[in-house]
Formats: sequence, C-alpha cells, structure tokens
Amino acid sequence: MFQTAIAGSLPKPSWLAEPGRLWPAWRLEGEALAEGKQDATLAWLEMQERAGIDIVGDGEQSRQHFVHGFLEAVEGIDFGRKVRMGIRNNRYEALVPTVVGPLRLRERVHQTEARLVRAHTARPIKFTLPGPMTIVDTIADAHYGDRVALAMAFAELLNEEARALEADGVDIVQFDEPAFNVYLDDVVGWGIEALHRAAAGLRCRTAVHICYGYGVQANIDWKASLGSEWRQYEAIFPALAASRIDLVSLECMNARVPLQLLELLRGKDVLVGVIDVATEQVETPEAIAALVEQVMRYVPRERIYLCTNCGMAPMRRDVAIAKLAALGAGARLARERFG
Repeated sequence: MFQTAIAGSLPKPSWLAEPGRLWPAWRLEGEALAEGKQDATLAWLEMQERAGIDIVGDGEQSRQHFVHGFLEAVEGIDFGRKVRMGIRNNRYEALVPTVVGPLRLRERVHQTEARLVRAHTARPIKFTLPGPMTIVDTIADAHYGDRVALAMAFAELLNEEARALEADGVDIVQFDEPAFNVYLDDVVGWGIEALHRAAAGLRCRTAVHICYGYGVQANIDWKASLGSEWRQYEAIFPALAASRIDLVSLECMNARVPLQLLELLRGKDVLVGVIDVATEQVETPEAIAALVEQVMRYVPRERIYLCTNCGMAPMRRDVAIAKLAALGAGARLARERFG
C-alpha cells in the first residue's frame, strides 16, 4: 500500500551535464560520456533504494531532455535544422529539430539504461517515454503536415520501443503527456487513441503522467495565471478513466487541483504527486500523510501510489535527495496511520 515512485527525471551530476538546466549540455564526450551516463544512473538507483522508493527508474540520466532523448534515435528528423517555436500552447519557446521525412527507429533507444537498471535492482522498474501528443508539441514538422498523422507515426515508434522495454524487464511503461493539460479537446479527440496505439500489445502495466510541468519559471508563471482552482483535469479524466491505461500520474502537492476531481478516475490506480518540484522547500512526512488522507476521500487506498509532481531534472541535487527521503518517510507514515 502507498508504494512510492518518481515521476521520471532526476538532476544530472555537475560532472556529467550543466546543472539547473532543462536542456543541459553534456560535459563529457564519446566513451567517457557513455560511462558517465551509466555511473549517474547507478548512483541515482542506489539513492532511490536508500530513500525507500519502491518502484525505481533510471532518472533519465542518459537523456538531454525527456522528449529529445527519444528523438535522437529516430530517422526522418533533422537535428541540424532546428527552429525556435512556442510549445505547450506558446507557454514558452524551445529550439527544436524538424521532421523532414518518414519516421522510423534507427536502433533501440533505451536498451542500455533499462537493462542496466534491471541488472542492479530486484525492485519493480518504471520506465518513462514521451507521449505522442507531447512529442508532436515539441518538434517542428516539414513532412506530415498534420498533427494527428504525425502523432500516430510517433505512437508506432513508441510502441516498438515500449515492447522492447517490456522484454528488457521493465514492469511499468509510462508515457509522459504534459500536453494533455493544454490541448484538452485534442486529448478526447485523438490523444487517447494515440496513447492506446503507443501501448498496444503490452502485457506489463502502463501509466500516463499528466502534470503542470517542471519547476521552471515559465510553468510557475502559467500556473499563477490559472486562478484559484486548476480544473484542467476535469475535462480529460473521464476519457482517461475509460482508457486502457492502468495508472494515471498527476500533480497534487501545493497544487490548486480540487481533489474531488480524482473521483473521475474511478477504476484507475493513481500516482499522487506529493512532492512539489517547483520549490526547494522539502516536504515533511506529516504534510505528505495529510495529503494522502485527503486523497483517500476520493480514491480507494489500495489504488493510491505516492510520487513526485513532475520530474526533478532542473533541481539542485541536494534538494532532490532530500525530497526523495521525504517521499519515502511520508509513505511510511501514511502506512502507519492508514494501513
């Protein structure tokens, strides 16, 4: 009960990449970079286990960015043809590569990381992939000319990699879809369908992560503009409840999400965000347990998992370590009180 997990990313060590950056530059090259990625992955795996995290991940240590880390293995994308464009409905700008031809996987994407983690832990593994809608929102298109067609093409590639990850020993494949909080009509119109295509045929458990974004200033400013209640989830939760995805990961700690909206996810396991990634203040076990008690009014306790609100990639390393420890301690307290 109240098993713990991270949303996905963890800060990269300063010897591996620029600290505090969402798109950090690598500080190593060639074989040294490959070794550094593996060393960082194993270091964070040990820290997760030490903190009492039940379902572990690779911390996305081998990816410069959670979307572009997947795109680097895709043929039909020109990284030399980057354009600056608004993403997440122009919430902020990013320099993104361009789709210039038919898409296909050039090679396996995350085999090394998945097998490395599997070889070094007996705990369940949750591995993250970007969702089709979010990829489409984070890349320029000079070939397909249609967002839905492009999303479905990416969904096929994601499914190919997801099936391979399952064979590598991954227990939960998670698709990250922050764009689900932005393009609400599209989620119902084609976003769930693209998600189903990405997860087709998987026998392992599947999850989708939907949040209000990393703790970067553009996201903080956007959330400040959303008013006293954040009701984006209300428009998409019924469609997710009817979907074939097993778990839904969402933002709760210090969020203005009305918790009664969680009732709309009836039948799903819920990864409740109890760690705020937009502040360096470390949560207390009591605050985490108190939030769990509120969530239990709307979600059966046996369906509640505890997680971070979002990835912690841009966060200070010492703060991230402290927050992992708080997550583990909060879960233990919640089990004592409500288990």
